[in-house]
Amino acid sequence: TCFKDITSNALRPNRNNNIFLNTDLENQFKAFREKAADAMPGSDWTPFEKNSSLPPERADIVIVGGGVVGWSIAYWLKQKEMIRDGVRVLVVERDPTYSQASTVLSAGGIRQQFSLPENIHLSMASADFMRNINEHLSVLNDDPVDLQFNHSGYLFLASEKVAHIMEENYSTQRYAGAKVSLLSPTQLKEKCPWINTDGVVLASYGLENEGWFDPWMLLNAFRRKAISMGVYQCFGEVTGFSYTTNTMTTAEGDKVDFRRIKYANVQMPNSLEYQPVECAIVVNAAGALSGKVAEMMGIGLGPKDTISGIPLPVEPRKRFIYVVHCPNGPGLDTPFLVDYSGVYFRREGLGGNYIAGMSPEEEEEPETNNLEVDHQFFQNIWPHLAHRVPAFECLKVKSAWAGFYDYNTFDQNGIVGMHPLVNNMFFATGFSGHGLQHSPAIGRAMAELILDGGFKTLDLSAFSFKRIMTKEPILERNIV
Repeated sequence: TCFKDITSNALRPNRNNNIFLNTDLENQFKAFREKAADAMPGSDWTPFEKNSSLPPERADIVIVGGGVVGWSIAYWLKQKEMIRDGVRVLVVERDPTYSQASTVLSAGGIRQQFSLPENIHLSMASADFMRNINEHLSVLNDDPVDLQFNHSGYLFLASEKVAHIMEENYSTQRYAGAKVSLLSPTQLKEKCPWINTDGVVLASYGLENEGWFDPWMLLNAFRRKAISMGVYQCFGEVTGFSYTTNTMTTAEGDKVDFRRIKYANVQMPNSLEYQPVECAIVVNAAGALSGKVAEMMGIGLGPKDTISGIPLPVEPRKRFIYVVHCPNGPGLDTPFLVDYSGVYFRREGLGGNYIAGMSPEEEEEPETNNLEVDHQFFQNIWPHLAHRVPAFECLKVKSAWAGFYDYNTFDQNGIVGMHPLVNNMFFATGFSGHGLQHSPAIGRAMAELILDGGFKTLDLSAFSFKRIMTKEPILERNIV
């Protein structure tokens, strides 16, 4: 073998090295303000807060978490408001550099090949949004948004053991309107002559609305547009809430506490200073940290046999992504391939680079107290890569990075909606790796739930907290 591991000095790939520092953000906002002033002579209106160090003292809606889901919700809330500044929205993000944000550390994929209709429809709606992104997120007098959307599709491979699941998923996907095709091993070899079909009984390929894009571009497009619409942003950390409590007694004589948030306390970075923000609604979109945010309201801290004792089952899970170089690899038309072994890879750029990864076994989950990469873990991935694509027998690991999933330990699907005992805290979390690709549709659904009182375009009621209370998980039927 000619596998070479040079990861001792590993760096994240270049596409993630453009993360702005605080000064870069301020410079960017300054340039935006100047462009807005040029476009509207005689007006002193600006869509940007000139002093962003402190949050406002009051907001109608505080969104905890400035990742792509949080900013999508902020955008859709402003999109749905009836009059300008009718809804005051604040987004609080703890990491001003976004260097540890799950959004920008993901593989950037989008697919329709799920087994749950809700997830399929979320992907289809989000893909449509991304295809027409400049109809939604363009900003006056600024450059068009380019997501660098690569429409090469997802290619799932199934062994004999799981081929029946792929067939059933295919029927569900087609019924939902997704364009997916099943391939025999012979057809697969014709489409991808570089692949080894050993052990493959069936393959599923997404014909449209699938592929990958630049996560940072989507996040920044949502953020830039939302700010231009009047959304406030603050770089700080929500460290607690002030709330009122109403105690009720059930017919059985049990006491139940219902809480309502009055203030969100925002701690400033590198400072003892904090700002209490009076608010009507809090959206918990804190991703991998959303479980801790829920605990600040006592969620999961009550007696185990009560609703208040049921935690938000979301925790961080660390995943590694490796960048490898193989000049004789599959080529430009390579899809996002997912093998039944659990290994995945896709092309990265045009220079013979690919990114690859695999989820570890449950008992091998890495520690989540840092974002260090376990370079030895690639030894678990490479044999599967080399078996499926013989050209990968000779490759070089160029770099690697790690990121967090907001992993829902209950059923690995999103938790969307209000908590039954905290009647002004809404959840948009626990997507377990699907949050980025579903963020446009999730944001719209959350805005409908908050402002309209219910889902209008996509019914996501199956993802409510109620299923956790009733212990009724909704699980994806995966082939890996």
